[in-house]
Amino acid sequence: MKIHEYQAKELFRQFGVPVPAGEMAETAEKALAAAEKLGYPCVVKAQVHAGGRGKAGGVKLARGRSEAEKHIAAILGMTLVSHQTGPEGRRVRKVLVEQGLDITRELYLAIVVDREREMPVIIASSQGGMEIETVASRHPEAIFRMHVHPATGLFPSHMRNLAFKLGLGKVQQQNFACLLSSLYKLFLETDASLVEINPLIVTAADEVLALDAKVNFDDNALYRHPGIAALRDVYEEEPLEVEASKFDLNYIRLDGTIGCMVNGAGLAMATMDIIKFYGGEPANFLDVGGATSVERVKEAFKILLADPNVRAVFVNIFGGIVRTDLVANGIVYAARGLNIQIPIVIRLVGTNEEEGMRILRESGLNFATENVLADAVRRVVELAKGA
Repeated sequence: MKIHEYQAKELFRQFGVPVPAGEMAETAEKALAAAEKLGYPCVVKAQVHAGGRGKAGGVKLARGRSEAEKHIAAILGMTLVSHQTGPEGRRVRKVLVEQGLDITRELYLAIVVDREREMPVIIASSQGGMEIETVASRHPEAIFRMHVHPATGLFPSHMRNLAFKLGLGKVQQQNFACLLSSLYKLFLETDASLVEINPLIVTAADEVLALDAKVNFDDNALYRHPGIAALRDVYEEEPLEVEASKFDLNYIRLDGTIGCMVNGAGLAMATMDIIKFYGGEPANFLDVGGATSVERVKEAFKILLADPNVRAVFVNIFGGIVRTDLVANGIVYAARGLNIQIPIVIRLVGTNEEEGMRILRESGLNFATENVLADAVRRVVELAKGA
């Protein structure tokens, strides 16, 4: 789960990570009042779940009241389009108004989980304010990584080594160590999957502050953090993904034409790969899971068909825990209730597959069925292309 920058900074404050003074506003009047309260210069920042806001015109410096009014009017309500939003963009419903600071250096700092080594890794760079992917490709020597074993935790040596590599002065090193210690505590105690500060700034007074803040959380741990779960902003999420979450369906919308309904994340990924191998484009990732019911299959079909780009549907079910006859009943129930007008190719293999295929055959509905995965994929690709 993602949260807004202003929410992440409030978490930073709770854990002792220094951030600039600022206020969130949802109206132009409140935003201007916040600017007057903070004083000038100040910064007006669009609040959306996407990077690249500055390049897209979503971050503006105001040196006085007239500039603040101008920037607030331009940003609040705009459709911000960046490389992370896609061409449809995101509507800006909130802004963060923040005090201006005397910045002398911009750095990069993040903590993520290294899945290969199964431990957190701190990533730092002397070149902040840029996309970390750009820094990695152009100046890989400017990126430093330091793993932290979860059993032993963060040592002062970790912080000293990173501060030295970043070229910080003595006072700056102390401030950096305090910030990093608090940031690591936040990362662990909130079950975060990513904590990123870009840029991490050094001021003329040797302060080290988080000028930006990005925090993502492990969805599977949100039951332990109801306060964090309450920060979810569904306006920033894909509507079909929000709808799928109501029925515990793992759905991610893509830009292809073949709707996929599969049980199991691994099989779903393999299904998407083989669709592309045979020249098709998956319209989504959809894992209906092991506890599949007739009603759940119907809801999955509703979500698939709500995507106007879907021209054919491929159902690929391997019945281990799940019974394929239940899936077949759900497909028939959904097809009759939803008046489906696009072709559907179905592959049911595993538990009760004979009964499942009988249900499909005797339904009187126009399904295409295949037992061999390659044959099924070739057929759905052809149908999606209008063959």
